[in-house]
Amino acid sequence: MKSIYRVLEGLTQRAKLEGFTPLTDLVLMDVSEEEKEENLTFHSEKLALAYGVLKSSPGTKIRISKNLRICLDCHNWVKIVSKILNREIIVRDRIRFHQFEGGVCSCRDYW
Repeated sequence: MKSIYRVLEGLTQRAKLEGFTPLTDLVLMDVSEEEKEENLTFHSEKLALAYGVLKSSPGTKIRISKNLRICLDCHNWVKIVSKILNREIIVRDRIRFHQFEGGVCSCRDYW
């Protein structure tokens, strides 16, 4: 379990170096900016992606399926991570498939 969080932390740091900024405006709770950022960090698709990176071979596709919509913060984060890792990442949310590759999503950021 700790290894998943280490991978997630590493991906988040690398994404921030690439220009990713967490969208803390999406967190509607009355908490500090740090707590908002921490809340966004542990969304299920980010944890699932970290697990996929940990358990799969480099260069293979990572597929994630969830029963809720992907939030804008996670969508932007996965775009950057697909570019960093040079891997195809497919996320199936409640509405559609999102195919991330090279920092671009197949939905063209259309919700």
